[in-house]
Amino acid sequence: MKILHIYAGNLFGGIETLLVTLAKQQNLCPQMKHHFALCFEGRLASELRNVGIRVNMLGNVRVSRPWTIWKARLQLQKLFKQEQFDVVICHACWSEAIFGSVVKANSMPLIFWCHDTPNGRHWLEKWAKQILPNLVITNSNYTQNAVSKLYPQIPSHTLYLPVSPPEIDDAHGSIRRAVRAELNTPDDAVVIIQASRLEEWKGQTVLLSALSRLRDVPNWICWIAGGAQRSHEVEYLQALQTQATELGISDRVCFLGQRTDVPHLLAAADIHCQPNTAPEPFGIAFIEALYAGLPVLTTAIGGAVEIVDESCGRMVAANDTASLSNILETIIANPDERATLAQGGRSRAEYLCNPLKQITQLYNLISPFVEHKVVA
Repeated sequence: MKILHIYAGNLFGGIETLLVTLAKQQNLCPQMKHHFALCFEGRLASELRNVGIRVNMLGNVRVSRPWTIWKARLQLQKLFKQEQFDVVICHACWSEAIFGSVVKANSMPLIFWCHDTPNGRHWLEKWAKQILPNLVITNSNYTQNAVSKLYPQIPSHTLYLPVSPPEIDDAHGSIRRAVRAELNTPDDAVVIIQASRLEEWKGQTVLLSALSRLRDVPNWICWIAGGAQRSHEVEYLQALQTQATELGISDRVCFLGQRTDVPHLLAAADIHCQPNTAPEPFGIAFIEALYAGLPVLTTAIGGAVEIVDESCGRMVAANDTASLSNILETIIANPDERATLAQGGRSRAEYLCNPLKQITQLYNLISPFVEHKVVA
């Protein structure tokens, strides 16, 4: 089964992590051969090529420049003439809106993989609604509950994303020591990490506010990993740095920028804290932290509720800095509790996102549409 995944590729976050995982783990389900078509060069294209994948480039697309859409659609049409695919998956509304009609015109099964929670009112969602897929895959039950605002008549299924455990072995602590030495962090410090996109709703401001209540608590350090990829993220990063200074904790907060070694950072940390102020559709960052044996502290909204339970982390209400601060203080002071949550976290991540189980489920979802060539 030849599957073509279509996506933009100009940023790097959860969707991009999924696509790289599918490329790396093709051996887990040999019946599926994953191919990729992107519009933009960037980290995603580079990582795919690094694992031996040929990336089909469709050309830079700007919705404000209609001719770029026309040229990219022609490039996709050319690709369809060169290669025969059994099914096409468009990731997110942007890809569905721009390329879904080309897929349908070529009488191929079209699957829409929904990674965000639609409200049906955004202009891009209204555009995507005009192209009906044969199947919708969602990354959480929370996301699935919102899909009816886009495609009320189309069958949808939740598939927790396949997430690979870290490809590192730090049983002797050498990675932990090396990373801490690089970041001038004492070996005995309790490191709180947030590794996520620099988006305000990811809750970095809430985390800093909670930590400011712990100024007198010794021996903690906070690492904030994530680089600014767009102009508004540059402004947000500057605001965070200013906030840390004004709160008097700038000497205990390290802004690490964009990192490609997140598994190493997680191996060197002790607690993962991401107090979202808006719902996370799923949360690959939570799964990666659980695999690394970190207790996860987050907000009880969105897809996080389906991931984090008492066995592996703690949850607070959105914007409740006092409760978050209290939980942080408790876990910072209790290494035994951190160890217990670490053990539960690894099991939880494996249960939810084992790559073999989830990729096999993906195959089972797609197969009927390929076998019967179901095309609306």
